[in-house]
Amino acid sequence: MLKRLLGQALTRLDGWVDRLYGWRWNPLYQSGALVIACLAVLLVTGLYLIFFYRIGSPYESMVRIDGQPWGGRWIRSLHRYAADAAVVAAVLHALRMFCQGRTWGPRALAWISGVFLVFLLYICGWTGYVMVWDVHGQLLATEGARLLDALPLFSEPVSRTFAGDSPLPSAFFFMNLFLHIAIPVGLAMFLWLHVSRVARPVLLPPKPLLWTSVGLLSAAAILLPVPLQPAADLLRIPGEVGLNVFYSFWLPAAGSTSPAMVWVAGGAVAVVLVAIPFLTRPHADRRPAPSVVSSRLCTSCEQCYVDCPYDAIRMVERSDGRDGLVARVNPDSCVSCGICAGSCAPMGVGPPGRTGRDQLARVREFAARHSFEDAKVVLVGCGRSAAGASGENGPPRFPVSCAGNLHSSVVEYLVRAGARGVLVVACPPRDCWGREGPTWLVERLFNEREAELKARVDRKRVRVAHASLHDGVALETALQDFVRALARLDAPAGEDGIEVDLECELSQAAG
Repeated sequence: MLKRLLGQALTRLDGWVDRLYGWRWNPLYQSGALVIACLAVLLVTGLYLIFFYRIGSPYESMVRIDGQPWGGRWIRSLHRYAADAAVVAAVLHALRMFCQGRTWGPRALAWISGVFLVFLLYICGWTGYVMVWDVHGQLLATEGARLLDALPLFSEPVSRTFAGDSPLPSAFFFMNLFLHIAIPVGLAMFLWLHVSRVARPVLLPPKPLLWTSVGLLSAAAILLPVPLQPAADLLRIPGEVGLNVFYSFWLPAAGSTSPAMVWVAGGAVAVVLVAIPFLTRPHADRRPAPSVVSSRLCTSCEQCYVDCPYDAIRMVERSDGRDGLVARVNPDSCVSCGICAGSCAPMGVGPPGRTGRDQLARVREFAARHSFEDAKVVLVGCGRSAAGASGENGPPRFPVSCAGNLHSSVVEYLVRAGARGVLVVACPPRDCWGREGPTWLVERLFNEREAELKARVDRKRVRVAHASLHDGVALETALQDFVRALARLDAPAGEDGIEVDLECELSQAAG
């Protein structure tokens, strides 16, 4: 229930932001890449700040940084705002993956490593706040010491360090500085693990969105600089302390309960998050089957291997006595996106029931049920796009699981069957469940990528539109523009006895 409600809220928000900014610049689709962008800002600003930070006088060095006429305050504020934005983007990215069902199976490693990434981000932020050594840093340090004392790790209570009877040793601030610098190395390692199962990972958002985001953070840092709170004083109990809503929201609740309860609550949250891939995994009979390869039809072209977004296909030596290589699917890495089916000209690979040959069988039945005498436009719609959310009214709809799964022969068949035009409705490219489906679709239909739409098909009668599930406005606009463009063309006459070539069909002897 929670997953469904969150999913509905996010998809409606996607549609609203699409209408406001357009799908190309929708920041919600770039949440994961925006985390990396924020980490890059943190790295650059952190390198600047570290030159002026002094372990022996932490708060005084922050005061000197704030007093710098050109850098100082706004760079420190940019560092703080980038850290906050990284948390927001990471949480949003996790929610999207959870609601879209992209947490289990081959994607489980990405989810679990993402949980550790967020944990390391929080620890890094914790040490950063302590390094400032204002009343906020003091509160985080003393609460952290109280929690550590509940664990059988140290011979003496760590809290005694903050009793105030003696100055804090410089080793304490050195340890914080070391952790604050060393943890990003761990972030880099887990980031590599996070994307290790995907091909061609996109780590940064498009340049216009990247620089707009950096510009907005910089403007906020200049116009609304983060003020320094009073210096820490271990001989006084901090009075009114300004808490960071992203990194220290938990302090009031933790301070009013026992350390044991804090550890139990935190451990329970961690266990649930790590267990999400197992909790959200569908029953065996509902899991989509991985792709399979017909070695008889495989021509060693390697296109499915190149196009697979998850590196689930390898080219291996044949065992049937023929020369060359044959594609082989690793079922443990395949997410059943079906993109390989759209990339195979001889239609010899794909998930069961969704290969190119299966699609041709379905489109023949579809054409038999719909009359194209009125020269209708046919919508070929991804189930997660606006076409999938449309009702029964309007043009005939031929559904596909993903735009990248669509074989170009289906488009050719519809045009040659008499459809006035074919409008393929895909998800926005950066929000595709199969990652690269819309990208490869456009390349096959218009740029002669392997399994291309044949030259005999009039490209003016084929168009691709990108519209998220609740962006019906974009779909209606694209449809009206397409209808107007088609009105300037002669209606197709239609053909009888259509035979779409099944390319590279091998002879029985070769099989």
